Amino acid sequence: MNRDIHKIVSQMTLEEKANLCSGLDVWHLKGVERLGIPSIMVANGPNGLNKQAAAGEGINMNAGIPSTCFPTAAGLASTWNRDLIREVGVALGEVCQAENVAVLLGPGANIKRSPLGGRNFEYFSEDPYLSSEIAASHIQGVQSQGVGTSLKHFAANNQEHHRMSYDAIIDERTLREIYLASFEGAVKKGQPWTLMTAYNKINGSYASQNEHLLGDVLRNEWGFEGLIVSDWGAVDQIVDSLAGGLELEMPGNSLSAGKILHAVNHEKLSEDVLDVAVERMLQLIFMHLDNKKENASFDSEQHHQLARRVASESMVLLKNEDGLLPLDKNRKVAIIGALAEKPKYQGSGSAFVVPTRVEIPLDEIKQLAANPNFITYAPGYALDTEDVDQGLVEEAKLAAQSAEITVIFAGLPDGFESELADRAHLKLPENQRQLIEAVSSVQGNVVVVLMNGSALEMPWAPSVGAIVETYLAGQAVGSAIAHVLFGESNPSGKLAETFPLKLEDNPSYLNFPGEGDRVEYKEGIFVGYRYYDKKKMQTLFPFGHGLSYTTFAYSNLIISRSELMDTETVDVQVTLTNTGTRAGKETVQLYVKDIESSVSRPDKELKEFAKVELQPGEQTTVSFTLDKRAFAYYNVALKDWHVESGEFEIMIGGSSRAIALQAKLQVTSTVAVPQTFTRNSLLGDLMRNPIAAPMMQALTQNFQASMGISDGDEKMAKIMQAALVSMPLRNLVTFSQGAFSDEMVEHLLLQLNAQN
Repeated sequence: MNRDIHKIVSQMTLEEKANLCSGLDVWHLKGVERLGIPSIMVANGPNGLNKQAAAGEGINMNAGIPSTCFPTAAGLASTWNRDLIREVGVALGEVCQAENVAVLLGPGANIKRSPLGGRNFEYFSEDPYLSSEIAASHIQGVQSQGVGTSLKHFAANNQEHHRMSYDAIIDERTLREIYLASFEGAVKKGQPWTLMTAYNKINGSYASQNEHLLGDVLRNEWGFEGLIVSDWGAVDQIVDSLAGGLELEMPGNSLSAGKILHAVNHEKLSEDVLDVAVERMLQLIFMHLDNKKENASFDSEQHHQLARRVASESMVLLKNEDGLLPLDKNRKVAIIGALAEKPKYQGSGSAFVVPTRVEIPLDEIKQLAANPNFITYAPGYALDTEDVDQGLVEEAKLAAQSAEITVIFAGLPDGFESELADRAHLKLPENQRQLIEAVSSVQGNVVVVLMNGSALEMPWAPSVGAIVETYLAGQAVGSAIAHVLFGESNPSGKLAETFPLKLEDNPSYLNFPGEGDRVEYKEGIFVGYRYYDKKKMQTLFPFGHGLSYTTFAYSNLIISRSELMDTETVDVQVTLTNTGTRAGKETVQLYVKDIESSVSRPDKELKEFAKVELQPGEQTTVSFTLDKRAFAYYNVALKDWHVESGEFEIMIGGSSRAIALQAKLQVTSTVAVPQTFTRNSLLGDLMRNPIAAPMMQALTQNFQASMGISDGDEKMAKIMQAALVSMPLRNLVTFSQGAFSDEMVEHLLLQLNAQN
């Protein structure tokens, strides 16, 4: 329906406009009854609908109407499957339509800076490109159903320690390449109806009133058109927030309207700014009304089946020695671990979902076995303590000894990872660690199934034959695990984060969680695999890693051109073949490396990926198109993404550490980085500058001659060239024995700076 929003706003009183900028209560936005503008509801997500059971109910993180609980973001990202994530979004949108929810609060696109982050299970990845792609697909799916999303938490929300007050100190290049890039693609491709600001400060300014991020970057550069809303309780000063670009404070605050009125009446806040905020609020309300589907409904059973499919595809086969998995349905299997009976399938906090049902792994395994009597069970440990119960351990050892294969369920019980608190370490509970070691000492065929929201240390990994990472797999966790263990589903998940050997290896270790309220991101752009690769460090499991019950071969890497300008695109093709005996899915990962750069860059960066399903012996061609952004870094001087002329390497493989094919191409920049040369500019920098280089070549040859070095003296010429690289321009006068003067240098500088 076409409405004149400007006209509606002009009919409002100043008080009505001020009132709209703060919520009605915890979950509702205000309306204006006099003008027929209704109140609308928002609700927590994003891996299921967490709608409070009673209207106007306060924040209760563990209460809500039943809704299908899908895998959390850590698991969704491990699918590396844009289409599947879009399907999940569609299902969530259907539920929201049926429940009259206007906006689902999610997804979360923050970077996993440290594996200790308490909300890492709610976030997708350590890599900004993967994170933004998965977030965009999620947004597209939900909003295809006429329901809004709220991309969160913008920006640099990477820890729970002092989460409402810490100041993230991040240099501009790191902020752009890592922490903002994780949101950028999601905003541009998904155009979420709303975006939620974080609690923390970024470089001294609260996210909810950060004019640079909300105005300059989000609105002006990225073209965001939706509503900007605060996280619940994130507003410091409502007037400053409105001036900085925020439009809606949540939850409702009875004092805010008065502060806004006072600021406008005393010319401390422009009424035009207030009007823009109200217009965006009305735009959101009307989008909900115009997209509302009468008598909307959904099929909860169909959603459960989707949850099972997503969970199966999210599971990562980390290790599988000698083909221990899949299990033979006719073999005797001991299932050990209390989590097999009481699975950890979701995280705690605002993302908690009341499931429509929960499948129990032990029950589902018994159902798939050829005979349920082939399956024995021992709890092995208690979930409410870390203390070792020797009686339970001995019972587990006896069960393992009487079986042909043992499957141990291990993971992080409630309280080990949650919103509001960061993790203290990366270890399993002590009773689980000792159980794994004890069982492995009496049984040679041990499979460990993990239930956790983020990376773990695994000192016990060498003593077990197979490891399956299920993350927090949602309500269909039971059948999904059973299907993977028995080979009904071929695992195809890939890690969206690096598992380090130990916590101390993590690049943020010395600067997490900071000192007081100050958190310095001193590792810069070297987050996750970017750091481990640059340092040539061994990891437990690398970014992008994940095994299959079949095998794949990469061949015929073809790049459509060997040279291109940075304004052009290049096509990359690779042939993928299923060389095994089972149907399976492989995620083809494309990484790019700048071979020689004047700035510090990672050894490789993920720039594209595609998930492909192949039958045994089947072959297909996977195609990608790369543009300027695939080769660029963020240049602070230009305030833009910049490609340095030079050679780049294209790398294709099944993980960041399993590169199968490589090829090079030349990329030429069309943009020169502005430089002002002085007497103290280094000759090496001048030689690398495309404008200055021709002049410098002749000049250095003359200088070399003035030093008495002939062209035939190759050894001395080489030494001199090396010395010139780090020599200031002024030293041409000092060392040329009168061949160069200050006047000549000044004249040269005038020429160079005029052309640059």
